Amino acid sequence: MSLRAKIFLLILLVVLGAATFYLRSLAKRVFIEPTRHAEETARAKLSEFALQSKKGSSQTATLYFPSLEQGKLVPEGYSITWAEANVDRVRQVVLALAEGSHQGLRRVLPASTSVRAVFLAPDGTAYVDLSNDVLSEFPPGIETESLAIYSLVNSITMNIPSVKKVQFLIQGQEVETLDGHADLTAPFAPDPTGIKSGS
Repeated sequence: MSLRAKIFLLILLVVLGAATFYLRSLAKRVFIEPTRHAEETARAKLSEFALQSKKGSSQTATLYFPSLEQGKLVPEGYSITWAEANVDRVRQVVLALAEGSHQGLRRVLPASTSVRAVFLAPDGTAYVDLSNDVLSEFPPGIETESLAIYSLVNSITMNIPSVKKVQFLIQGQEVETLDGHADLTAPFAPDPTGIKSGS
C-alpha cells in the first residue's frame, strides 16, 4: 500500500471516529436529555398530586412571594390539604411556590423544579434537596436571589412550626450560591422583616 493510500485511510478513520462521536452526542441531546427533563417534570407533578392528601380538608396556608418593585415578600393565601408528616408538608410548600402565585406575583422557582428529598433534623433544620433546574433557570440579580431564598424559608418555617431553619442542597450536594450572591453553605433562619405589612 502506498504512502498516499495510508494517509488517506488514516484521515478517513479520524473523520469516521469524529462523526461517530458527534452523532452520539447529538442523539443524547435530542433523545435522552429531553426525556430525562420530561421525566423530572412529570415526577414533580406526580409528587404534587400525591401530596394533595387523600384525606382531610383543605386549609389556607400563607406563602410569601417576591415583589421586586416593593423589595418585599407579599403574603398570599394558598389552599393546601396538608400531609401528615412534616417532611411531606415541607415538600408541599416548595411545590406550591414552584407552581407560582395566583395573584401574579413573581415566581420563586422554575416551574420544572422538583424536590428530590427532604430531611428534618432533630434540631429543627429542614434539608431541602432541589433539582438542578434551580441553577440553570434561576433569574439573575442579588435582590432576586435574596427574596427567593427568604420566600422559601419564611413560607416553610411559618407554616410548619417544627422547622426552625432551612438548608438548601442541589442534586444532593451543598452549593455555595444560586446566582453568585447569597451564601447557601449554612442554614437560613426565617426573617419576618422582609415581609410586606398590611396585606
